Amino acid sequence: MLRAALTVRRPEPLEPHVTSLLDTLLGGERALRMATDALAVPTVAEIWPATRYPAADLTALWRGDITMLRADAVANAANRALLGCFRPMHNCVDNAVHAAAGPWLREDCHTIATAQGAPETTGAAKITRGYHLPARYVVHTVGPIVDGLLEPWHEQALARSYRACLELAAEVEDIRTVAFCGISTGVFGFPKARAARIALDAVAGWLGTRPNRFDRVVFTTFASDDDAAYQEHLATWTI
Repeated sequence: MLRAALTVRRPEPLEPHVTSLLDTLLGGERALRMATDALAVPTVAEIWPATRYPAADLTALWRGDITMLRADAVANAANRALLGCFRPMHNCVDNAVHAAAGPWLREDCHTIATAQGAPETTGAAKITRGYHLPARYVVHTVGPIVDGLLEPWHEQALARSYRACLELAAEVEDIRTVAFCGISTGVFGFPKARAARIALDAVAGWLGTRPNRFDRVVFTTFASDDDAAYQEHLATWTI
């Protein structure tokens, strides 16, 4: 009931006693979660020694709940309002990230959206604090919606989302590890296999220009078909 109430709650300041209670509750939940450290995830090079993926030494593939990964920053697949999902118990990463972080994340996003004065642009990125997530920061990006045939502009926009997240994270000095969810592959309808290839290409291209900026970039997957798409690409990578 509490989780559902917070999901539909508008972004506005909480009463001090409510803030204290939620801090205690969410802090207790975070302590119980067995978070995985991003640097503990084996690299692509370690799992696929023969791969020709150019960023194999700096990237990793991890299947699990992104809200249980301890990276300096995690990417959130946001909507254009930037306020999170308002559907209680909806199975989307936006909902999961906001639920684990707490209602302060929505307040941060509302501050950004209000200052911006317009819906978020597809392929752009914004950064907030992570609050009760294991991650210290959340990088929010709006990927393209595929409603029908996949077009070249969908692919270009998705690649921009990945690059924008890395560019923004690189501006924050203490971000050394970044974790990505499968942007646009849920309710936004982007074909998963193609999205995985675009994600791998975009990240490798960016890291190729700044190989020393991050210690690890993790591609996180949740469903078996997401994971299989990345594994297939990495195991058979050709330039």
